[in-house]
Amino acid sequence: MRPSLLLTSFDTWLPHQKSNTSDDLLGRVIQFDSFPQSRSLLRKLPVDSQLAAELTIDRLETLQPNAVICCGMAELRSTLTLESQAKRGDMALKSTLDVERLVAQLAQTEVSHDAGGFVCNDLYYNVLDYIYQRQLRTHCLFVHIPLISEDNLPQLQADFLKLCQYVERYASQSK
Repeated sequence: MRPSLLLTSFDTWLPHQKSNTSDDLLGRVIQFDSFPQSRSLLRKLPVDSQLAAELTIDRLETLQPNAVICCGMAELRSTLTLESQAKRGDMALKSTLDVERLVAQLAQTEVSHDAGGFVCNDLYYNVLDYIYQRQLRTHCLFVHIPLISEDNLPQLQADFLKLCQYVERYASQSK
């Protein structure tokens, strides 16, 4: 069965980090019985722009999912944030998903128009560029995950699972 959704996460990159919240959240949501087999995971990508992109694009080529949700950690944010675009110099590539509409359906999630200047933005840009250059009908979204606590974990999980369901449903209908 071809997966309909590919989810990625990063490994840590700073000495004080015991884990990366993007991977922590993926680890939590796959524990649910309701996490479908139609989803594939690419966890703990190296924090290296070129290698992370190569690994993700290789998995994208192999699996040919309807959608990709790349996840990264945002230590200074307090909610999930859906990135509307990735930038390289003056160029910006936008997600084909309506992030404003997605956010309207989620309780503790916001839209961001700045995926940062590090590996998260680079991965997002490279995956979007690959999809656009090959005219694939694959959708792509980048989600930044804040630090996780006992207080925010239930809502982060709920919003993330709803997001996955929406993206999966939308992507399968637009194929």
